[in-house]
Amino acid sequence: MRLSMMLSSSVPVEAWVQAAPDRVIVELPSTNFQIQPSARRSAGFVSGYRFGLFTTDKARIIIDLAHPAIVAKAQVKAVRGGFGELTIELKKVARAEFLAEAGKPRRPGPALPAPAPVKAAGETRRTIVIDPGHGGIDPGATIAAIAEKAVVLAFGKALKDELEANGRYRVVMTRDDDRFVPLGERVQIGRGEQADLFISIHADSLTQAQEVRGATVYTRSERATDAEAARLAAKENEADAVAGLETSEELQDVAGILMDLARRETRTFTGVFARNLVEKLGGSIKMHKIPLRSARFWVLSAPDVPSVLIELGYMSSPKDAELLNSPEWRGKAVGAVSSAIDDYFARERASVGKAAENRN
Repeated sequence: MRLSMMLSSSVPVEAWVQAAPDRVIVELPSTNFQIQPSARRSAGFVSGYRFGLFTTDKARIIIDLAHPAIVAKAQVKAVRGGFGELTIELKKVARAEFLAEAGKPRRPGPALPAPAPVKAAGETRRTIVIDPGHGGIDPGATIAAIAEKAVVLAFGKALKDELEANGRYRVVMTRDDDRFVPLGERVQIGRGEQADLFISIHADSLTQAQEVRGATVYTRSERATDAEAARLAAKENEADAVAGLETSEELQDVAGILMDLARRETRTFTGVFARNLVEKLGGSIKMHKIPLRSARFWVLSAPDVPSVLIELGYMSSPKDAELLNSPEWRGKAVGAVSSAIDDYFARERASVGKAAENRN
């Protein structure tokens, strides 16, 4: 099997294979891909491929394998006019040979961008971290050439503008452009910024149930509330693998009982906000028949930051897909999330004031 692409110039290229899932990783300098939607995406033992930015200075092509294969050739050849021709040739092999190739040590790759610095000393505003899911090499759900990563980024930016307009909040986004951010880094941004709330934004897709519609709010739990929640968490937790990363779920804290207490308190605050969020969203937009669920989402794993994940709707539903791209609908949903945030902190201030009165 051969994958060929024309480039505007000759650039260095590196390619290797990874197992579980079986795939080929092709790494290039930062690249503006302009591949037609009609371009062939599968053939033979290649079940598909995707492409996009991996870091600010690196791009990747991920080739999914339906059968073990190794890289027989990976080169960019200079052609007339200063252009370059990228050629990736793959050879079908036995499982044992593929695993041996995948197990070969590689030189360390480029360092991923460091998480954002902690908020400035003396900052008194509440900090909200907005996490538009997917990005760069990871498009998320894609329906009719519309990628989830673009839909949720537009929503995240609109929510940021809404929250900053009243001056009460300091808002940080895990990404504000089309780039890939690993799950662990998203969590660390929330913790490093000492966030008071972490809100991850997504849009689901069901290939065989186009009638399923509506928004859903998710929290983290070790056991999923139902099979649908477990399916979604498993899909969202594959984001790093989609981009060709081999990572463990999260770094383990060693603070023992103090960290356990922090997790319990965080779960309580998360539950309060999630229920309020469902109520506010339900008054403005269509909700799923089970609007509040939980499952083991990696991106919600910060032990000391109340965190929720909002699935805005189903891109596989024609009606939801239309609404997700509607500025009017987006405005209603953004207003509902903003109102839920205001109410959450208003209740918190009220409970603190009541506690102070009781002490007096």
